[in-house]
Amino acid sequence: MSELRELYNDVILGHTKKPRNFGPLEDATATAVGYNPLCGDKFVVRMKIEDERIVDIRFEGDGCSISKASASVMTETLKGKTLEEAKELGVVFRDLATGQLEGTDRLDDLGKMAVFSGVSEFPVRVKCATLAWHTMDAAMAGKDEISTE
Repeated sequence: MSELRELYNDVILGHTKKPRNFGPLEDATATAVGYNPLCGDKFVVRMKIEDERIVDIRFEGDGCSISKASASVMTETLKGKTLEEAKELGVVFRDLATGQLEGTDRLDDLGKMAVFSGVSEFPVRVKCATLAWHTMDAAMAGKDEISTE
């Protein structure tokens, strides 16, 4: 098994069994619900934004291990980032999950996010991996809900 595949398994399982930043965020200033009708994954992403910076971000809901782990990694990655940085990371993550970063040096700079590069081999799972990221974008744009049909 490759080193990345082992890391993938460790990160996915770890974040699925014990998701980070899971639960309510009472003083959220931005909220959106994301739903994937193909598999039933549904998450609420809540953020507390101050001075164009994400000071706290949490998620609730239920989904497969890929979507839950992705949401957990996303919250760890985005906490403390500016809104512009969060938008940029969302684009990078979607490029990663769809295989558009394959063969580039960018993977080395992505930390735990890099383990989701293998998702591109399973197109039906791309929506699972990107659901939380699309939901985060919707929350920042002031949309209440997004569906990844």
